[in-house]
Amino acid sequence: MQFSFIDKGLRSIKRLLPLLFAISFATVLLLDNLTPVTAQLSPSPLGEIRGVWLTNNDFDILSDRTKLQDTIAQLHRLNFNTIYPVVWNDGYTKYPSAVAQKAGIPFYFKGREGQDIIADIVTQSRSQGVLAIPWFEFGFMAPLTSELASNHPDWLTQKQDGTQTSISAAGEVAWLNPFHPEVQKFITDLVLEIITQYNADGIQFDDHMSLPVDFGYDKYTINLYTQETGSPPPPNPHAQAWKQWRIDKITAFMLQLNQAVKARKPNAVFSVSPNYYDFAYKYQLQDWLNWVRLGVVDELIVQLYRNDLESFNGKLTTPELIETQQLIPTGIGIMAGLRNRPVSMQQIQSQVRAAQQRGLGVTFFYYESLWDYAQEPVAQRQAGFQELFPNPVVRDTSQFIARKPSFNTITVPLYTKGSVGQRVRGYFMEVSVAGGQPKRVLLDTGSAGLRVPQEFLGNAPINRTGQIIKEVLNDGTVLEGELVYTTMRIGFISTDEPVPVQIVTSRQCLPQKPNCSAKNGTPFSGIIGVNYSEKAVPYNPLRKLPGNLSNGLIVSGNGGSKNNGSLIIGLTANNREGFQMVSLSPQPAIDGLPGNRWDSQLNGVCVTISGSSMKNTCNSKMVADTGTSSGFTEIKSASLMGKLKPGKLRPENAVKVTIPGVFDYSLTPGNRDGFNLWNISISAKAENPVVVNSGIAFFDKYDVLFDPVNGQQGFKSRS
Repeated sequence: MQFSFIDKGLRSIKRLLPLLFAISFATVLLLDNLTPVTAQLSPSPLGEIRGVWLTNNDFDILSDRTKLQDTIAQLHRLNFNTIYPVVWNDGYTKYPSAVAQKAGIPFYFKGREGQDIIADIVTQSRSQGVLAIPWFEFGFMAPLTSELASNHPDWLTQKQDGTQTSISAAGEVAWLNPFHPEVQKFITDLVLEIITQYNADGIQFDDHMSLPVDFGYDKYTINLYTQETGSPPPPNPHAQAWKQWRIDKITAFMLQLNQAVKARKPNAVFSVSPNYYDFAYKYQLQDWLNWVRLGVVDELIVQLYRNDLESFNGKLTTPELIETQQLIPTGIGIMAGLRNRPVSMQQIQSQVRAAQQRGLGVTFFYYESLWDYAQEPVAQRQAGFQELFPNPVVRDTSQFIARKPSFNTITVPLYTKGSVGQRVRGYFMEVSVAGGQPKRVLLDTGSAGLRVPQEFLGNAPINRTGQIIKEVLNDGTVLEGELVYTTMRIGFISTDEPVPVQIVTSRQCLPQKPNCSAKNGTPFSGIIGVNYSEKAVPYNPLRKLPGNLSNGLIVSGNGGSKNNGSLIIGLTANNREGFQMVSLSPQPAIDGLPGNRWDSQLNGVCVTISGSSMKNTCNSKMVADTGTSSGFTEIKSASLMGKLKPGKLRPENAVKVTIPGVFDYSLTPGNRDGFNLWNISISAKAENPVVVNSGIAFFDKYDVLFDPVNGQQGFKSRS
């Protein structure tokens, strides 16, 4: 939470943390640089958030059963519907925790009668119809002098200069390493303990479920980053690749934490209360918008603690906030006052009404400041809140069910090298199979189905069929192995259900193509075939991605450079712009194969090869194929060959392949790293007079779109 203070009565237990409101407030204002857009939305159908945080400053109330009962009853009368009691603060729990004791933290806060404070809050809130969502305030923070930090120094991370602490609104704090598996287990166990022990309505995390951008230079993280990327972290903590790696690691943990909570209690509210997005992403490595899109967050409350109404209003209309409130209950954290800094009722009402006009709920920091520290009389303050919330709004937790990711489209990098083995050229994308570590497999637009070696698999459930299947690749490689069903993940996005996968245990070359990729026992890098003209199971696994992500893809090459290309998954009106479209021919349905099938061979392609009899032959077919390093033409009749012999084309055999008005592709055959290799062959068994496989070099000059819904393929020049 942006503002956290230790109650004076606790000084004998822990030191009083310094008051840093002014510093934090100024920092937020200096970084207030996002451009707003205007919008007005209706309140969430799951109920307008009317909440308040119960902090350490409210400990006198929390520890007294009678005062607590009166407090919750009063909030209920004023039509508040949610309270967020602190359960993890300053390295201690507010409840008896076996997890904390195991970590060497013997102390916990309890009530004046020795009662379990959190149990009391949950019970009394439930009896009043008010949601009680425990607040995991300190997140990855802990005082350097705490038992947690002292007992587990290897759990802490640090800055590049070795500094282990930072100055926050909660004082000087150390940071637990969010990338360390033991830290992740400790946090997960604490959260699950809260959810289970109290049957709480949910759990809330705030801006401390993050890491300041300057941290991450501890030995463990340096080794992990170096192992995964091949290079040590750069000295600049804002270097994009290094920053994104840490952001993605925290996102991955939050995704796992959400899944663990939902497995324990499916309708638990997974709430997050961060800073505004630009600040959270750049300086706290907290990509909460991605969390929302991934379905991790059930409720969002953005902290906007500022006195200036214009600045406050500007943050209510940011694109990420508007997007979020269309998906989940969304609110604004409003400062109700501090002990030495009261906030007027006029300011509170103006901010609440501004939020309500935009369909946003509100949560106040913190309870005692609602009326106890104010300049106005208590009765006047309470009447002011009654004006803001004249009617009750009930929040029903049964409506908080798991959400699928809300992405319309995602972009993932295409690498020039695979995880194992190395072809002459290729585009490789990272996928995780059966919960395994991400591996780079060859992206193949000329075949269909996911085919990986056994060692790529993780420990997730696998449904084995016992069926041994074979797949023959264009270069003559025969892949053999069992057909199984298991999950596949691209980045953070998993398939909706298990997909068919060939576990390749044997590779060999066809006798007529002895120089295939299996020659000399070269390791198999895996293949993800994303063609929509499947002939049998396994099918293109992208068909089973959630929502709009299953409706097509765009391959964008790297121009023949050593840079990464990209794969855009999920077609939208925006990313379809500029493509010239060609219709595909429908194919009969196949049992067990979802969606429509299409003949991926384009009709009416014109082919000209210098030195041959093929002069603008426009009855050809073409396949746009990333799985083939060199392009080739297969012709049925030797008469088209002219004086050429089958085999590799020479520089004088310039190639031109066109569809008028769609693309005009030409190259001079050569030998440069597969970029412009080209072959020609005769096959009396060919189904068509001329078939062209453009090979990977085509994608260096054109972005290619695959639309399985409408049966179209699109082309856009990259020049």
